Amino acid sequence: MRATEFKRRRQQLMQQIGSGNLGLIASASDRTRNRDVDYPFRQDSDFYYLTGFNESGAFAVFIPEREQGEYILFCREFDPKKALWEGAHAGLEGAIQHYAADDAFPIEDLADILPGLLENKAKVFYPMGRDSELDQQLSKWIYYLRQHSRDGSQAPTDLIALDSILNEMRLFKSAAEIKLLRQAAKISAQAHIRAMRNCQAGMYEYQIEAEIVHALSYAGLRSVAYPSIVAGGKNACVLHYVENKSKLRQKDLLLIDAGGECEHYAADITRTFPVSGKFTRVQKQLYQLVLDAQLAAIAVIKPGVPWNLSHDISVQILTHGLVALGLLTGKVETLIETEAYKVFYMHRIGHWLGMDVHDVGAYKIDDKWRHLEAGMVLTIEPGLYIQADCESVAPKWRGIGIRIEDDILVTVDGHEVLTADAPKTIAEIEALMQVKP
Repeated sequence: MRATEFKRRRQQLMQQIGSGNLGLIASASDRTRNRDVDYPFRQDSDFYYLTGFNESGAFAVFIPEREQGEYILFCREFDPKKALWEGAHAGLEGAIQHYAADDAFPIEDLADILPGLLENKAKVFYPMGRDSELDQQLSKWIYYLRQHSRDGSQAPTDLIALDSILNEMRLFKSAAEIKLLRQAAKISAQAHIRAMRNCQAGMYEYQIEAEIVHALSYAGLRSVAYPSIVAGGKNACVLHYVENKSKLRQKDLLLIDAGGECEHYAADITRTFPVSGKFTRVQKQLYQLVLDAQLAAIAVIKPGVPWNLSHDISVQILTHGLVALGLLTGKVETLIETEAYKVFYMHRIGHWLGMDVHDVGAYKIDDKWRHLEAGMVLTIEPGLYIQADCESVAPKWRGIGIRIEDDILVTVDGHEVLTADAPKTIAEIEALMQVKP
């Protein structure tokens, strides 16, 4: 992503922070996996969104209308020895030349310099409550300034959550962000196709997971957006199943919820298909019901539509279908009013998508469901989950879990299904699975 994109975001942020105030945010930290081995580093989404700086041990400060420069980056100085062992890093010169900081200082000097930057600022915007160390340090800096108020300097009087601004900014995707989301979706869809083609009875869930990770990595997506769910048979009834260690059985369905991350932007796809390559009659009935609900929920997405409309449509269709199949009894309206359907459909229709797989952004404004607008990206993922020990239904239905999920961009005149390359009709899936690699 170009430096101009990050600069535009910083300018937008500083307009909302306002003159006489200050914003600050810390990078993610390295995290130890065991002994002297760290987990793979993943930058804090908000920090990356504003800076594009992909190193730990950094700190960004934003001071609107500061004469010496509005954007200050504290980071590690360039270390030739570190570069030899771990690879290139920006250093102070790189922070200015490559990341467009107006000024850069060693991270070790943060405690000495920041109190002076806080001096005479009315409000401080920062990620309140997300980093206990930062919370404590900021309190110390402000306390220090108050102790020296006799010198004529003033300490900030208001601490404001930076999230209140950034969450709304991140909710609306730019053209550059949409390009990355499309790429993540396209490659992730190909990973699901690879999984379908390679699936066969006797394999283990983790082997199918390996097919997905291979496809993502081979195409350049080195990170999954979240731990992959590869759930055969009754395991699909565990919504966040991640053990992925059971053997696949010929008669079962396999639910895969997996997606890759492209330059910090996530894809999130779920497909459910038969291990054998052919749906049974019972599987077809439930699968088509979920698919009908998903297609109807997607069809209404456009600017001006309330967020909850898609969910309400999915509830209506799924409840009606469950009654028709005999899994629920009673009037559809009553079953919806009493939420009887939640025995089989216990989650909502979807979530925002972006740098985080469950991305930031309010779903309600003034306690009312917000209306969709162009540039928003969301998932639509209805499902049915019939527990293996559910005695209220006939045995033929038990142990079946189905979810179908796509990523949807709200456009000016409707919507775009970013993940459309991943087959999801019964005919498409069965035809694909007949073509083995």
